[in-house]
Amino acid sequence: MPYPSDAQIDQINADEAIAQLHTVRDFLRWAVSLFNEYDVCLGHGYDDPWDEAVALVLHGLHLPWDIDNRIQDARLLDSEKTRLCELLTWRVIDRVPTAYLTGTSWFAGIPFHVDQRVLIPRSPLGELIEKQFSPWIEADNVNSILDMCTGSGCIGIACARYFPEAQVDCTDLSEDALDVAEQNVQALGLENQVNLIYSDLFEALEGRTYDIIVSNPPYVDQEDMDALPDEYHHEPRMGLEAGIDGLEIVRRMLPELSRHLNPGGIAVIEVGNSWPALEEAYPEVPFTWIEFERGGHGVFILTKEEIDHHQADFVL
Repeated sequence: MPYPSDAQIDQINADEAIAQLHTVRDFLRWAVSLFNEYDVCLGHGYDDPWDEAVALVLHGLHLPWDIDNRIQDARLLDSEKTRLCELLTWRVIDRVPTAYLTGTSWFAGIPFHVDQRVLIPRSPLGELIEKQFSPWIEADNVNSILDMCTGSGCIGIACARYFPEAQVDCTDLSEDALDVAEQNVQALGLENQVNLIYSDLFEALEGRTYDIIVSNPPYVDQEDMDALPDEYHHEPRMGLEAGIDGLEIVRRMLPELSRHLNPGGIAVIEVGNSWPALEEAYPEVPFTWIEFERGGHGVFILTKEEIDHHQADFVL
């Protein structure tokens, strides 16, 4: 990522900040003020400007996120202040999400490497994974899981952590995304449990079946794409956009689910704001919509039996 220009840095009054701000606490306060002044979007892993400021400032100072709060009173070198000004310029002027600036995003309690080749993990599916998809399936009965459209690998890798006896396949059509996923698999030591596969949906999975198929595919419709805040336009478009109604990918997935699910298996798929369009497109299908304790919506569950019963509805 190129360094911000002097003109961009001047927009946040960096010279004044370097001269008058001295401690970690000063820069945390200033960061929150900038986030509010420039109305940054907090849609990429943080729902509070203070938490995002802590993540960005501590990263810029090469300090761990869980360091003792007493560090806030430590004074900074001018070179450290300059570095923080650069990071804050990227964040508030260029609108680069903090996760891309730090290179790390947390999902289901696990740290993942991310960069602009993949979406930043933020799916409510993490909550379901932590609960081992209870009560819709017995964890002891899960031996195989498919994470389709894996991106950074966060969903499949989290599944591997919470189902340590299961084998997990992760597929994606982006070789760049699979490169990032491979970094995460290796960093977390899961090479023997997680298998990365280049595939256009089920194309490379002939003959493979699973107890759980989970997916956070592209599902943003054209209207929502046009209205996305600037931060989202740093993410790969192919991971977001899915046609006029947001169902371009899901429509291709649904007819193939049955032959890749084991008896008693479930499909868990996120469609976000496109859920009304899905219900309108398949009015006879009994989608079970999940309510999340930590926020999020647009995730449905179908059992293998429900899918089989409505297979004719899914034929393209």
